[in-house]
Amino acid sequence: MPIMLTDEQKNQFDRDGYLLLPNLLSDDERQALIDRAYGIIEEADLEQTSRFSTTDRAQINNDYFLGSAEAVRCFFEEGAFNDQGVLQQPRAQSINKIGHALHDLEPVFTRFARRPDFGDLARDLGHAQPALYQTMVIFKQPRIGGEVTWHQDATFFHTDPTSVITYWFALEDATLENGCLWVEPGGHRGPLRERYFHEQGDLRMEPLDDTSWPTDAGTPMPVKAGSLLVFHGHLPHYSASNRSDRSRLALTFHVVDAACEYAKENWLQRPNLGVFNM
Repeated sequence: MPIMLTDEQKNQFDRDGYLLLPNLLSDDERQALIDRAYGIIEEADLEQTSRFSTTDRAQINNDYFLGSAEAVRCFFEEGAFNDQGVLQQPRAQSINKIGHALHDLEPVFTRFARRPDFGDLARDLGHAQPALYQTMVIFKQPRIGGEVTWHQDATFFHTDPTSVITYWFALEDATLENGCLWVEPGGHRGPLRERYFHEQGDLRMEPLDDTSWPTDAGTPMPVKAGSLLVFHGHLPHYSASNRSDRSRLALTFHVVDAACEYAKENWLQRPNLGVFNM
């Protein structure tokens, strides 16, 4: 069914900074995305794969990471290897995420991203020219799925004015046990706390505001498979590690308003792929 936000839903997004839309993906859509994600992992050259961590960014290979802006690349969980550098489980259970140009280069994801209602949703939320800049499949693997610390997505997608919104599609059930998102309702009205800069191959996180992150755990957001959680770029959110036996697979879109100025210092640039209009 097309996404048509009611005034009440728009007001809720303005008030809380997020909106949960159930049953947005059919079972066939969801399974096609899952199957292709695992196919990409099996086809990947593991020698050309980097680890990904939000708690220790020194583990990330900068060149590999920056090149993923216009490619499809796999990133290992930081806990995927033992002390000898050997994978402790099959490759399909070792990947943290696949990113970041799936919507450009993988037909299954391109077809999904072209659903007209996804552009309509962004326009309902105030975007004049919604453009999809980044796509990620995030795995949160059983037993080794890493924590993602409190952050705001506008840190990584700076526009003037702020415009990034996140589409977080649950490809599997996200629960308290397997690392669902936690959010700070209304926190999007606060300042942007930090900004991620890219200058001449150097990546750095620059503090902007000393407002503290939520001192309690925030509000948990369990999400049923097939649902969409959409949230504002300033909304603080995090997810705990997954120590359960169940994976938590999600697909994320980062959507900006192409009518706004996109910063040249953002790590993700698309000089060859251009703008993916929604």
